[in-house]
Amino acid sequence: MAIIIVILAILLICSALISGSEVAFFAIYSKDKKRIEQDDPLSKHDIVRRLLENPSRLIATIFIANNFVNIGIVVLSKYISDQLFTFPNATATLRLLIEIIAISSLILLFGEIIPKVYANKKPVLFASFMARTIRFLEKLFYPLASIFIRSLKMFEKKVKKDGSVSLDELSHAIEIASDEIEEERDMLEGIVRFANINAEEVMRSRMDVVAVEINTTFTKLKAVIIDSGFSRIPVFVKTFDDVRGVLYVKDLLPHIDKPASFRWQTLIRQPYFVPENKKINDLLQDFQTKKMHMAIVIDEYGGSSGIITLEDVLEEVVGEITDEYDEEEKWYSKKGPKKYAFEGKTPIDDFEEIMGLDEGYLLEEDMEADSLAGLLLELKGAFPAKDEKIIYKGFTFIPTAFGERRIKQIEVIIDEKSED
Repeated sequence: MAIIIVILAILLICSALISGSEVAFFAIYSKDKKRIEQDDPLSKHDIVRRLLENPSRLIATIFIANNFVNIGIVVLSKYISDQLFTFPNATATLRLLIEIIAISSLILLFGEIIPKVYANKKPVLFASFMARTIRFLEKLFYPLASIFIRSLKMFEKKVKKDGSVSLDELSHAIEIASDEIEEERDMLEGIVRFANINAEEVMRSRMDVVAVEINTTFTKLKAVIIDSGFSRIPVFVKTFDDVRGVLYVKDLLPHIDKPASFRWQTLIRQPYFVPENKKINDLLQDFQTKKMHMAIVIDEYGGSSGIITLEDVLEEVVGEITDEYDEEEKWYSKKGPKKYAFEGKTPIDDFEEIMGLDEGYLLEEDMEADSLAGLLLELKGAFPAKDEKIIYKGFTFIPTAFGERRIKQIEVIIDEKSED
């Protein structure tokens, strides 16, 4: 019996050392790996370094060795318990339960908790002490560890294959989510769609961009900045298709009191150009890397389509971002029970929402318009005349105001039949 108790004590010590090794080696892997790599190749740390080169085999070896030791502890503890302790009034089930609790407590306290706490405090010392032993165990259990690693890799491949979820499946799952979490649902939808959105879909059209010609006087430039309230102004030569740079208002502040002859053009920074089909998730990474907040969007012919900002990109995930300088954008005003005045640039999906229509109601499959003005141009096939009536899907659209080669305002009348 004394020999069995001694063997049990040795197994407990082995369990403690092996369990502590697990914590020590992987604490080094995350914290002290570089320091270990810089040590003398002939030192004790060299074995530690070589063991850490294959973390999968290391963890497999520790796992297998610890399980063998713990099985031995359980078997011997059960034998000692049966020989030394009797429970005359206890049922077999109760006796088994007491033995399980006692043995588990023994292993957890002396074989897991105490050694792991110590190893976590002094990982390099503990790992160096156990390095040769673990190296020996790695060779001893090499066949078993290899089977374990291969099985794990096969399982990981199957999980990755079976566990992949398409964007369509994610979108459907979000759509059926509770309406009570509408804000969170909108954000999740933005995240799901984020990787598939092009810069062209998010950009601000060149017609809506505040920009200045490079020969603009300093006095006029200051007036443009004050009127617009923007902190970055694109600068072009003759037309917006030839953008030469971006003026940061903060660069101009130290020179605000300079005379009208001040050469503000010397402050222009290099522009960043992106194609219309640039994915905004890639663009966000570029903004972070280049420490920029604005890009000029160019079309396939090299002309400037518009601009896109960091705020535009982030709004696709978190929704509208407003600050104290932003004015609430109102696309329309109600003129009567069935009469509205809409901005020409009103997005079609916003119009459908305002009018209580189903999403996609106005657009046929082959139509590509994004705004009300674009819809009228597509329906007409040419630029409509002022006050010309265009009847479509229960609505009468009347262009009432034009400016800079675009429709600025549209009167919308709900037809009698569409009410029914």
